[in-house]
Amino acid sequence: MTTSVHTNEEILASILIQITIVILVARAAGACAAAMRQPRAVGEIVAGLMLGPSLFGYLFPEVSSALFPADAAQTMWMIAQIGLILLMFQIGSDFEFSLLGERANRKSVLFVTLASVSVPLATGFGIGRLAAPILAPEIDPLSFSLFMAVAMAITAVPILGRILAEYGLTRERVGVVAISSAAANDVIGWVILAMISAIVAAGFSLGAFSLQILGLIGLIVGLIVVGRPLAAWLVRRFPAQDLAISPVLIACVIGLMFLAGVATQKLGIFTIFGGFLIGLLFHPHIAFVEAWRKTIGQFVLVFFLPIFFTLTGLRTNLLGLDTMNEWLWCAGLFAASVISKIGPVYLAARLSGLKSDESAALGILMNTRALMELIVLNIGLSMGIIPQDVFTMMVIMAVGTTIMTGPLINQIPFIAANGRRHAA
Repeated sequence: MTTSVHTNEEILASILIQITIVILVARAAGACAAAMRQPRAVGEIVAGLMLGPSLFGYLFPEVSSALFPADAAQTMWMIAQIGLILLMFQIGSDFEFSLLGERANRKSVLFVTLASVSVPLATGFGIGRLAAPILAPEIDPLSFSLFMAVAMAITAVPILGRILAEYGLTRERVGVVAISSAAANDVIGWVILAMISAIVAAGFSLGAFSLQILGLIGLIVGLIVVGRPLAAWLVRRFPAQDLAISPVLIACVIGLMFLAGVATQKLGIFTIFGGFLIGLLFHPHIAFVEAWRKTIGQFVLVFFLPIFFTLTGLRTNLLGLDTMNEWLWCAGLFAASVISKIGPVYLAARLSGLKSDESAALGILMNTRALMELIVLNIGLSMGIIPQDVFTMMVIMAVGTTIMTGPLINQIPFIAANGRRHAA
């Protein structure tokens, strides 16, 4: 018994050291990123890579093993997953449906969503079929190809939201279309990812998948019929005042999102999606959403998110791509990801009636992948759908497409001018 307690205390101490290092390094890297007019999350992602085998683990392997022992990895991963559920709740609650009131905006969102999903899906699937025998010979080609399709199609809603806020675009037409299309884009991606999960778990069965979809529809209907009135009653019963939320309301909201996460997990659509669904229930309640963002939301961003980024970094070894052939594949995946997003979105936006500079801005914004891409990639690696080298290539793509957003968007005159006015 004494030995067990001692071991648990050692694991706890190890986790506390890891969290301390992660939070401090992430804050410093985030500040550096902000100074370079990049989203803080970019710095936090890079910090995670630096703490992993790509840099710190390579230069100081023994120290790295001591600071990030394998026996604490599972606990850290669970902490990160809880953080992602909370983050997805915040993303859902921040989604502003009222901005889609104008018919022109709805048309643009439809066109851009279809283009930003269909072309990258087709491109990713084609590349997956081509690359499977070379990059993933031991993985089922169909599962690998479908996963590559989803990974190409995803757009990072939270990072995109930060960029729009920085440039004062949250209520501009470009911002409305971008964030709405990205949200729709990701929902489609999660549904396809659920189908891939069913294929990998037990072989694809049309009957089982149909039941899965019916279950999801039933859950959504239940949340609309029962959950939405319940959310409204809770907010009325325990109103947020002066950015303060009742502990009872916090407990109820956390319980709801965790139960929804269990429900979505049972349906094969991943636990974190439950947080997003509950967030949608609370989005009409502006005072609550603002209070949550300013209090609990800040804790999630400072505590939980860097842990996820660091764990991703510990799984990513840039030095593992040690042949010219692997780097050529990496460059090809990166180029295909960028071209299959920016080009089709630009054309779709133009067809929907947007101006040339607005369409170019949308193409660049929808190319932002970052956080959501990393979530998808970690799921793929955990499920054994992608090998380690492909995971590394796609992490490079996720980081690269996010870093390039700021410099490219600043080349569009009305975006740059709007950003300067907003900063002033």
